[in-house]
Amino acid sequence: MNLFFNLVIFIFGLLIGSFLNCLIYRLEKKENFLKGRSYCPHCHHQLNWSDLIPILSFIFLKGKCRYCKKKISWQYPLVEITTGLLFLSLFIVHCSLFIYIIACFLIIIFVYDFKYYLIPDKVIYLAILIVFIYRLFGTSKPFLNPLFSGLGAAGFFFLLWFISRGRWMGFGDVKLGFLMGFFLSFPNILVALFFAFIIGAIIGIGLIIAGKKTLKSQVPFGPFLILGTFIALFWGDKIINWYLRLAV
Repeated sequence: MNLFFNLVIFIFGLLIGSFLNCLIYRLEKKENFLKGRSYCPHCHHQLNWSDLIPILSFIFLKGKCRYCKKKISWQYPLVEITTGLLFLSLFIVHCSLFIYIIACFLIIIFVYDFKYYLIPDKVIYLAILIVFIYRLFGTSKPFLNPLFSGLGAAGFFFLLWFISRGRWMGFGDVKLGFLMGFFLSFPNILVALFFAFIIGAIIGIGLIIAGKKTLKSQVPFGPFLILGTFIALFWGDKIINWYLRLAV
């Protein structure tokens, strides 16, 4: 029975991942994601249901459009698989509709910032609004801790943005910092920020060594913040307890 439910949740995550791909594309094109059928971004041919089966369509079509034979971006199967695995993991650890919804917003921000070096205001503001409503009405936990955690994280990134005049990070990271703190609360926000900077530094140095980037190259920081958020969400309490035991 557990295997059946896990499979159902994973497949549901694949379907949501397919929807998120569509949303990300239409968000960038400024199209209404509630109207119109999906189409190939190259030839604009409308896609049949058989072209939209998560993972399987990509495999059967060998990563190419059925109609124009142009390559399909690897973003589509990767987002689908990642969302499926994430939903399954959340089902096992944090079975909460609220967390599922925020996870979807974080995936959108991750991919959008990774591709376009931009965190869309529509997404970040709506995510903050949902967290605000949940903190206000959906939980009995204190409201001030998440609020001050969000303000603290946003203030930290605002200082970095202000001092560097936007060279170190964009203003979108300030808003994302607030969302992270508001969502995770203290002290998990510290775990998220710590791992975001560590992962960002490791990947940044790796790209420089590989000759892909230079010290002056622009690298989106949003994806690292999202990774840090998920690390804190799944293992934040365990990491903090381990650190406290180590410190004592």
